Amino acid sequence: MSLGLVGRKVGMMRIFNEDGTSVPVTVLDCGGNRVTQIKNADTDGYCAIQVAFGKRRATRVTKSMAGHFAKAGVEAGSVLREFRVAPNALGELKVGAELKVDMFTVGQKVDVSGSTIGKGFSGVIKRHHFSSNRASHGNSLSHNSAGSIGMAQDPGRVFPGKRMAGHLGDVNRTVQLLEIARVDAARSLLMVKGSVPGAKNGSVVVFPSAKAKAPKGGK
Repeated sequence: MSLGLVGRKVGMMRIFNEDGTSVPVTVLDCGGNRVTQIKNADTDGYCAIQVAFGKRRATRVTKSMAGHFAKAGVEAGSVLREFRVAPNALGELKVGAELKVDMFTVGQKVDVSGSTIGKGFSGVIKRHHFSSNRASHGNSLSHNSAGSIGMAQDPGRVFPGKRMAGHLGDVNRTVQLLEIARVDAARSLLMVKGSVPGAKNGSVVVFPSAKAKAPKGGK
């Protein structure tokens, strides 16, 4: 239950520490996060902050969503995301306010969620890391096949969930316990140490890590 930011994955680069060591980072553009709705327990049954990110043309926005954005007084966004927060955090924000990247600090542990790169229809070797069949000694045209999937007369069927060829990638994944390497408030950029899910220009969500240890002496 913590507030985060929606961003765009710009790509990877490296930065240098004061001692000259190279640090690989992923650059996230988190500018333009605006609050579109504040939900509370009395009217909605739970406490959350709804955030819009990106831009969308007026012709691509439904009438209901156009009214929703107009009521909040913000520009229509391409991504709409909710963050569950504690009840005492609702009074700190107002509808139409913009969330800044300075809510994160250097060295803070964060979780980053995004859609992985889609790889289309893939075979069992690439999708499930099966081993190839023999390349010789009677093997013909079945070097990279899955092999037999059948069973005996009893039960005489293929069980659901059998690992076979199919669609690979394009699923939501979260990488936990990443570290904020640099915060560029002037350009609304976050530089996260390591890699995050998704392709370039894909949408990601950054929020404080759920497994990060509390600092010593703190709450």
